[in-house]
Amino acid sequence: MAVDEHPTVEAFETYLASGPDVAPDVDEYAAFAAALREALSGEVRFDEYSQLLYATDGSIYRARPAGVVLPRTVEDVQETVKLAADHDVPILPRGAGSSLAGQAVGPGCVVLDFSKYMDRVLDIDPGAKRARVQPGVVQDDFDDALAPHGLKFAPDPASSNRATVGGGIGNNSTGAHSVRYGITDAYTEELDVVLADGSLIHTRDVILDSEEWRALVEKDDLEARIYETVRQLVEENSEEIQSRYPDLKRNVSGYNLDKVVRERDDGEQVMNLSKLLVGAEGTLGVVVEAELSLVTKPEETALAVYCFSDLVDAMAAVPAALEFETSAVELMDDEVFRLARDSGEFAEYAAQMPEGTAAALMLEFDSELHDDFPAAIERTNERFLVDGEAFDVVEAYSDEAQGRLWKLRKAAIPLLMSLPGDAKPYPFIEDATVPPEELAEYVSQFEQVLDDHETSAAYFAHAGVGTLHIRPILNLKDGEDIETMRSISDAVTDLVLEHHGSFSGEHGDGLARTEFNPKMYGPQLWAAFQELKTAFDPDWRMNPGKVVFEDDNPTDMRQSLRYGSEYFSTEWETSLDFDEHGSFSELVELCNGCGTCRQTGSDTMCPTYRATRDEAATTRGRANLLRAAITGELDEEELYSERFQSEVLDLCIGCKGCANDCPTGVDLAKLKAEVKHQYHEQEGSGLRERLFANIDRLAAVGSATAPVSNLAPKLPGARPLLNRALGLAADRELPRFTRNSLERWFDAREPKVSIEEADEKVLLFPDTYTNYVYPEAGKAAVRVLEAAGVYVELASDTVPSGRAAYSGGFVSLARERAAENVAALHPYVEKGWSVVFVEPSDAVMLQDEYTDLLSGDDVLQLGANAYGVLEYLDTYRLAERLASPAVRQRLTYHGHCNQKALNKDHHAANVLRSVGYDVDHLDSGCCGMAGSFGYEAEHYGLSQSIADILVDQVDDSDGDTVVASGASCRTQLGDRDDVDDPAHPVELVAAALEYAGK
Repeated sequence: MAVDEHPTVEAFETYLASGPDVAPDVDEYAAFAAALREALSGEVRFDEYSQLLYATDGSIYRARPAGVVLPRTVEDVQETVKLAADHDVPILPRGAGSSLAGQAVGPGCVVLDFSKYMDRVLDIDPGAKRARVQPGVVQDDFDDALAPHGLKFAPDPASSNRATVGGGIGNNSTGAHSVRYGITDAYTEELDVVLADGSLIHTRDVILDSEEWRALVEKDDLEARIYETVRQLVEENSEEIQSRYPDLKRNVSGYNLDKVVRERDDGEQVMNLSKLLVGAEGTLGVVVEAELSLVTKPEETALAVYCFSDLVDAMAAVPAALEFETSAVELMDDEVFRLARDSGEFAEYAAQMPEGTAAALMLEFDSELHDDFPAAIERTNERFLVDGEAFDVVEAYSDEAQGRLWKLRKAAIPLLMSLPGDAKPYPFIEDATVPPEELAEYVSQFEQVLDDHETSAAYFAHAGVGTLHIRPILNLKDGEDIETMRSISDAVTDLVLEHHGSFSGEHGDGLARTEFNPKMYGPQLWAAFQELKTAFDPDWRMNPGKVVFEDDNPTDMRQSLRYGSEYFSTEWETSLDFDEHGSFSELVELCNGCGTCRQTGSDTMCPTYRATRDEAATTRGRANLLRAAITGELDEEELYSERFQSEVLDLCIGCKGCANDCPTGVDLAKLKAEVKHQYHEQEGSGLRERLFANIDRLAAVGSATAPVSNLAPKLPGARPLLNRALGLAADRELPRFTRNSLERWFDAREPKVSIEEADEKVLLFPDTYTNYVYPEAGKAAVRVLEAAGVYVELASDTVPSGRAAYSGGFVSLARERAAENVAALHPYVEKGWSVVFVEPSDAVMLQDEYTDLLSGDDVLQLGANAYGVLEYLDTYRLAERLASPAVRQRLTYHGHCNQKALNKDHHAANVLRSVGYDVDHLDSGCCGMAGSFGYEAEHYGLSQSIADILVDQVDDSDGDTVVASGASCRTQLGDRDDVDDPAHPVELVAAALEYAGK
């Protein structure tokens, strides 16, 4: 994304209006930004969009920073910290911004985003089980690098597919397996850290009073003062540390004064500042490199899920579960099951749970602890089913069966956050932790707190270590509910203290819990925290207000809320139907900032982020800027500016991955279509946009005049002319039209199955690409359908599906075409016909977007009877009629992103396997072509970068032949020199029939 890296006075004045409480001098900030640009090799962004993009994280908080630095080197970090000190600007280090307590937001800060450039695994030493990494490496990518060595990084937060290791160090993160492995501080051995004065130190084990120790403390610098102060604080407060710190596997609140000094087996006292910096949330220094210890990865696991009719009974069973050698003990309650059953996506997973299950404990066993899983589970069965309160058990030994149970467990947060309306189950006390043996009593008391405050919550997560994710349902746009939130937090801290627990066992202090640290740790340790902070950060500029605060500037959990009693959003009359989501603004607000769209591994979204590693290219980034536009934080006309259109909306390629992969279902493709429509209505549209919206007309002319039409782009000077006139990419091959269209071919043939003898009848929809460019896929579809005994007619009196018009924001045109197609196709559907498509994006248009464009039962009925061709065969089990001998060929199958978004891309793989192929079904995202996107000159490079990700997956596959159902996908892959032109899967099914002599 092209950003304005040279901030204007106007940009800073806008920032000051909604940024820090105490407005600094505009010229001072401008001078700071200019100095950064001069000194750094990394990116410096102080423009308004960047401030808005980094104003939120995964929490309930929002605070606008002054600007963002994306450092490339350690020296960049040092220079940023030094210049920030010169200009008295706070520093906020950040990874993925997935933090849930507000650690990664701060007013007036300069944000250091490590996730784009400082993201490498530097070294792996398998023998020593050690690795060195930069802070921006995503944990799943780190684990992928460790996997060939049979190793992994033990902490496993649920956000590991986008959370960075540096963020995990700052937060002292952990996950479902902490019952066995503990938390991040146990695996952080050495750190390179930039201190508040810009100096770089290396933290490691240092023996107290050794020669190395004396060399450190005898210096006259900040590092020496830190070592002396830390030792003094630990020694002077040893009794209070012993008394106040909870004896738990998880405590990520406050500073780790209880872990910074330890006694070795040889009796030597050792200090390691690394243990203190873990969990410090960037308030003591900026981690720029880490040496981490690793664990071996178990080869196999098994699960047993015990079902209870009462939540408290399940809690009471946790201590018994810990008597067995388990690697995880997780909890789910009936609210999670209810929401899952009512959802389309997770209903199948909830169906695994026996009726009457009010709560379930999930126990995991791994092959490093057990060599006989059935025997291990038989022992726990006896304990919980025979001698305990559980009434049933679900056992899972295969990866697939375990995956289904883990998906149900991990569905809790997305299900809860998808609740309609302004009241949401918000995370502000969700990781309070008590000793597991006290869970039952704690939960009973907690429920009383909820009753007293007239709200409810769901219970789930890490019961084995006493950490329950409990999210009370509140409306944080309501002043009374904000006060209720504060009151609940106060009451729960009392409960936690009563049970000698921790107010944060996983997600840290941040803005949500720092306020309560004086209560949790008492006045003596609170004073020690303040002295420690001063020793590391004399001017208190490192992520201020987190973990500890100055007495005259206390942290208040009710401040800097993303919403709040003064929050408002502007609603306009929309062309699309947003009733399913409540309204346009409610769909925007479904983005809770969790950052799933920043994942770098599998799943469909977000392809533009994977290619650019830019926050603005994420679903979250676009939602943040849309929210700023509808709340007036951006000027009301900014929504219709060329910059907003090109830098925010046009980089959404409409893959629809967010509609499915986003935990709360933020459908950015739909939001984009609406805003582009509003833009066209107000500002008009360009020739190229109109051309692509009506591409069917051009294709019809191209087919009618072929082959002459195919020669025109090859004439000397034609491609540069198209580039200048229409902005078409000069390096992109244009489609080659065929004169013998699918319609012509079909009209000239004799049907192989009569309507009288067929049990099933379909209309094959002649989409633009199949009809005019590549009818071979359509011909294959007809042959395959007829081989399955289906009567086929080509749909007539239809128009293009409207996909191209919809994607371009021409909603009125898309609606017109939808209405014509419903009128033409629905009468057949009423008579029992199905409508079948070769092109997946057109099938999804009828299945999904038509209901946003039109209302009525006719639209719903048509959508329910519209299928991709292989989806149709698989759904009606017609592929069984096509069974053939194994064709001894392995296929690499890339599914279309629109079908993936509706969980429909697996049908093609099923059919291909049923007719004899061995199929490697890639877990791939969008190909990057995205209809017109890949033809546009300004987007060609990004389109190719997205394609590179897919091509790498294709290269890694062991398939002999690549198949892809989408026309765009086949075009994108076919344009690459190292990939053969892929076929449509239905062509391979037809080939298998020929192989079998059918």
